[in-house]
Amino acid sequence: MLRLGLVWKLFRRAAHIQRKRMAMTVAAIAWGTLSIVLLLSFGEGLKRNFSRGSRGLGEGIVVVWPGSTGIAYAGFPQGRNLTFMPADVPLLRASIPELGLASAEMIRWGNNVAYGRKTFSKPIKGVEPTYGELRNQIPEPGGRFLNERDEHEKRRVAFLGDNVKRELFGEREAVGETILINQAPFTVIGVMAKKIQMGAYSGMDQDHVLMPLSTFRAITGRTRLSDFVVRARTPAETPELKRQLFEVLGGKYRFDPEDERALRMWDTLETQKVTINIGLGIEIFLGMIGALTLLIGGVGVANIMFAVVKHRTREIGVQMAMGARRSYVLGPLVVESLFLTAVGGGIGVAVGVGVVQLLALVQSKSNSDALQFLGAPTFSPGVALTTILLLGGIGFLAGFFPARRAVSIQPAAALRYE
Repeated sequence: MLRLGLVWKLFRRAAHIQRKRMAMTVAAIAWGTLSIVLLLSFGEGLKRNFSRGSRGLGEGIVVVWPGSTGIAYAGFPQGRNLTFMPADVPLLRASIPELGLASAEMIRWGNNVAYGRKTFSKPIKGVEPTYGELRNQIPEPGGRFLNERDEHEKRRVAFLGDNVKRELFGEREAVGETILINQAPFTVIGVMAKKIQMGAYSGMDQDHVLMPLSTFRAITGRTRLSDFVVRARTPAETPELKRQLFEVLGGKYRFDPEDERALRMWDTLETQKVTINIGLGIEIFLGMIGALTLLIGGVGVANIMFAVVKHRTREIGVQMAMGARRSYVLGPLVVESLFLTAVGGGIGVAVGVGVVQLLALVQSKSNSDALQFLGAPTFSPGVALTTILLLGGIGFLAGFFPARRAVSIQPAAALRYE
């Protein structure tokens, strides 16, 4: 207790002598801390938004299109174009244990979608009920996605992308209304909740109109699938699922299971990993800029401590001549440095958290696509830990080196110092 009291007394005396310089140093530390908090929070928000955007297409899904054979096999020549049939998806469900969910998909472009006097040209899709979960198409409250009964009874029901709903109905409620798709009446059963989507293979989901696959086939006469979407039971089983797709479909359509050109696949797990790494790289880059800004404040603390050592040279000499331990001299100087850093850091963190919350509130109420893409700044536990470690490290080093210089002075030379 006496030791802490003495450290505080020495700090107050130094603060009185160097008060202007200390105030500027605390301000520099606060500014550097504010910078790193804001930059790391923006980086964290952007990283999380990238992750959400990559999952907007669908989490852990594999989209599969028919290709053309690149290897002659079983008497069939290379270059043979393949097509998928609706019966392929039940075959996959029955043959591949690793398969979790699957949905066939048919797409047709340039369809007239009308409500009242408004008519737009939109792509329509015929899909199965599992498609909603696979493709992260969550209905807004009051509506629903396609179900098994819709598929079984070939119902004329439609699930609208949020942009289609806005174009047709504006702010009005759409669920329960009747729209015309190529002059055929369909009942709107749901509207997709707005989502961030950073990837697409047939346009953005917000611009699509979905209907049961059985209904799509009945009104268009189509017999061939455009593609199908699958997901493994667990992410770790995705490579085995992809291998089994080549085995099962190769057996049905008579192509070599090693022929990579026969099936074209988009494994979104790989895309999501790349996106997460990009977000992490941006966060690290912004953190480095903030750390350099904070380091400038640390140089100011070190200058203060060198000035304190210079002012106390004779006093330190007396202490060393009387046999004081090195820790007795080092301790107060390091504690003073940490105290200066803590005061400035506390101010910077408090202001930074306030600014982050304010910016997050502005972003949540904004309709700007740019702000939505950047995401809300987030002061996460990781940001807090990084800031604390940087502040502690800079504060310790800024006090340690001047203190080490102090204890290296010979007592006789220190006593003669003017």
